[in-house]
Amino acid sequence: MRNNYFILLAKFKKLLAQLPYLPKALALVWAASRRWTAVWLALLVAQGLLPVATVYLTRALVNRLVIALGSARMWADFKPVLVLAVIMAVIFFLGEMFRTSAGWVRVAQAELIQDHLSALIHEKSVSVDLAFYESQDYYDHLHRARGAATYRPLALLESVGGLLQTTITLVGMVTVLAPFGLWLPFALVLSTLPAFYVVLRYNLRQHHWRLRTTADERRTWYYDHLLTNGENAAEIRLFDLGAYFSSAFQRIRARLRGERLNLARSQALAELCASAITFTITGALLTWMVLRTMQGSVTLGDLALFYQAISQGQRLASSLLENVGQIYSNSLFLSNLFAFLALKPQVVDPVSSCKSAPHVIRDGIRFRQVTFRYPLSEHDALNKFDLMIPARKVVAIVGLNGAGKSTLIKLLCRLYDPEEGRIEWDGADLREFPLKELRRLVTVLFQQPVHYSATVRENVALGDAGVEHGRGEIEAAAQAAGAHDTILKLPNAYESILGKWFEGGTELSVGEWQRLALARAYLRRSPLILLDEPTSALDPWAEADWLRRFKQIASGRTAVIITHRFTTAMHADTIHVMVEGKIVESGSHHELLTRDGLYAKSWLEQMGEGVTQLEAI
Repeated sequence: MRNNYFILLAKFKKLLAQLPYLPKALALVWAASRRWTAVWLALLVAQGLLPVATVYLTRALVNRLVIALGSARMWADFKPVLVLAVIMAVIFFLGEMFRTSAGWVRVAQAELIQDHLSALIHEKSVSVDLAFYESQDYYDHLHRARGAATYRPLALLESVGGLLQTTITLVGMVTVLAPFGLWLPFALVLSTLPAFYVVLRYNLRQHHWRLRTTADERRTWYYDHLLTNGENAAEIRLFDLGAYFSSAFQRIRARLRGERLNLARSQALAELCASAITFTITGALLTWMVLRTMQGSVTLGDLALFYQAISQGQRLASSLLENVGQIYSNSLFLSNLFAFLALKPQVVDPVSSCKSAPHVIRDGIRFRQVTFRYPLSEHDALNKFDLMIPARKVVAIVGLNGAGKSTLIKLLCRLYDPEEGRIEWDGADLREFPLKELRRLVTVLFQQPVHYSATVRENVALGDAGVEHGRGEIEAAAQAAGAHDTILKLPNAYESILGKWFEGGTELSVGEWQRLALARAYLRRSPLILLDEPTSALDPWAEADWLRRFKQIASGRTAVIITHRFTTAMHADTIHVMVEGKIVESGSHHELLTRDGLYAKSWLEQMGEGVTQLEAI
């Protein structure tokens, strides 16, 4: 018994530790649905008072009915009974009206809360550093936050509401029972303590199980994505991988299902034992009251009132403690949501004075003694790195995979900050500029641009989403990128939906998507253009046309091209060869060929491969 006391005390302390999340969650609910929550509170108070009124009216009705049946049974004797019955019917109707109204209010709250929390999660997802997306821990946080956000805040609100409503009704029932013996309310609460212990214990076990299996649940989502996503469909079929991934999915699900069923079975047995204790205490109380009625100490009306009060009181006390347990459970899971929302980015605006970001590059951009290492990596991607990018010039960075080329783009965009050294824009450290202003001055074309499932017009306009662009500007950008003729062949030209996510969508080729990305770059008109392997998926003919148009778009702007294709790099004003995070050669295409160094040897190898491929064709 002593051990059980200490176990219950430990659970209660853990409950108190979760209470700080309760006001945070209620604040979220209030921020999302103020008016609906106020109406909900009013309905709760009304629903809490109606059962107490019903119990009192039941005693009066039974006593009046006994008197009427024992009299001459005249209309005057039954009139008070009918009046009481009508009042009880009105209360019953009001209860149903309040109940259905509360259901409608909950639907409105649920929609508003879900939208509010989705907005918070989306805002946090786009504000955290790129480094978070390279961490498994971040995805575990995100997975748990999404799971908690879908229904936990509303469930917590309902638990708090249930607690409030139950408390109001229970206080009324205790008032009803007190005249029969002051010890009765304590016996009522005592009968519910076993159920309360079960709720606390198994909610905690459920929470720990969820934490432990987060990575496994995410893996099942990954296998489901592989099996159902169109991007993977061709390879899944060609290599007959459907059964392999389906089997992997089922193995994990079988283990998770087994663990959850074991937990549910254990909880069901514990609840059965708690119910048996509650039933025994309740039965003893009712037996005591029946004996008093047989002795004439109380009336039949008192017995009816006692029966209703004790049965409802026991149910209410159990419900109250269960609501406390649910508050505890939902608070445990909401801690995941608040842990996610508490994530802080490291790449932020300067704390002190902020310089306005320049709208042009006058001298150039310089990497000065920059050292950088990716999170969780044991090796430096860059070490004491120096590089000058002159204004209004096209600079190409070539090198093997892993040389650190793409890292330069991430640092220039301030997706990361260097650990040592600085990156200067006309002599000013990039970290001195407001982050959003800086990024508006940069256009990036990635190897695989995002395929937005939107209209062609929207796809181009997203290159400069903060500005309203007219039809003429959108079409001029598409013409400059060589996409205009292709767009006109689509079913609805610039209003055609792209991608296969939605009905009527049209898919584009790799080269056509690249041209749309180039149109976005033209529309943005930023002074700095960064390209990360932009032509790697293009054939030689498409590459030549793409580069010709790019040179027109980049005219008068500063551009950095990251590439392993020397046929792309050769068009740059300056080429830097990068090996293991360092520049080993620099010059124009012609200059580097005459030096007979690494660039010249690699050029001959690539050209030899190209000739071999043409001969094979």
